[in-house]
Amino acid sequence: MNLVERVQAILLRPKATWPVIEGEPDDIAGLYKNYLVYLAGVSSVAAFIGFSLIGTGMMGIHFRVPILAGLANMVVGFVLTLVMIYVLALVANALAPSFGGQKDMGKAFKLVAYGATAGLLGGVFNLLPALSMLGLLAALYSIYLLYTGVPVMMKVPEGKALGFTAVLIVCGIVASIVVMTVGSLFSGGAGMMMGGASAPAGDVSIKVPGSEVTINTAQLEEAAKKMEEASKQMEAAQAKGDSEAAGKALGEMMGAAMGSGQGGQPFAPDALQAYVPAKLAGMDRTAIEARSDSAMGMTFSSVTSEFRNDAGRVEVKVQDIGAMPALMMAMGAWAQSTVSRETQDEVEKVYKKDGVAFKEEYRKDGSSAEMSMMLANGVLIEVSGDNVNIDGVRAAMNALDVKGLSSLQRQK
Repeated sequence: MNLVERVQAILLRPKATWPVIEGEPDDIAGLYKNYLVYLAGVSSVAAFIGFSLIGTGMMGIHFRVPILAGLANMVVGFVLTLVMIYVLALVANALAPSFGGQKDMGKAFKLVAYGATAGLLGGVFNLLPALSMLGLLAALYSIYLLYTGVPVMMKVPEGKALGFTAVLIVCGIVASIVVMTVGSLFSGGAGMMMGGASAPAGDVSIKVPGSEVTINTAQLEEAAKKMEEASKQMEAAQAKGDSEAAGKALGEMMGAAMGSGQGGQPFAPDALQAYVPAKLAGMDRTAIEARSDSAMGMTFSSVTSEFRNDAGRVEVKVQDIGAMPALMMAMGAWAQSTVSRETQDEVEKVYKKDGVAFKEEYRKDGSSAEMSMMLANGVLIEVSGDNVNIDGVRAAMNALDVKGLSSLQRQK
């Protein structure tokens, strides 16, 4: 395996790369030795240089993590990152049956290891602490990589891949908190001091082409309180041996961590299904599934439909991800870029039209094509075609009642 080629492939062509990874031998030790140690090393070394040698400043005050503490952070962070990937792989493997997938530790490890590529490489922005927030965007793209790999690696049905990914994200957040907490022990508490700084009052808006996510700082405080209360309830239930109450409290805590409901109530599956026609671009609808899945205090609604004619097949997926702003940011991370990539066989484009972001991926021979659109209300539309060229997929997207889907109003 060529490291550079694999990194480029998983970042630029994840859907085409996951089947290749799935067919490779399961070799956890080899992945650590030939892949993860390099990516984790980049992130750890960049953080040391940025925070100990260059330093960061705010309001005229310049701060550097002491050299010895920085070196300790670098080593500990490197080791804990490698450990965290294995722990998340264990979690992914354990979760698979609950979402209709198959347990396979080797494939679970490959899912997490390669899915983490963008986030690990994003650590290079720590070279300049002022740009460290860009690492967050890279981490959001890693969530998308995991989402595309879940159906291939863990055999989770596509309709449940979103829920699986969301639960895994929560576990990743918890693991990251552990890493930062342990790391702070070696930096004289500096990390915790920085993390404890008061947030500015008011709302913070993050704009993604075609949508805008507003994060209310008061809601963040409320979510933290809910997590604390749910944690106490879970501990009390466990002490009493009440597993049902403990499970309910755990679900509430996970939901609070993901911001469940902060964007409003999820749309009902039948509300989404109403905008999926019986015919689409000259094709008859041959199958449709509308579903709502709940996991760990989070609810996801989706509609998947299939259209066929004698020449080809088109699949339309309509998913509601707007009830959780954090998930909406993650799934729409691609929309923050403008991309134009072309090879001898394939084309990929991310572009904006009338303020909405579109993503297209297709083969020039017309054998397959995909197109995605995220609406401002948190509805994600994905159209893919087999033996259908990109013009056919565009026609199918244009034939959908996008205006109707955009008009859906989410209840608070």
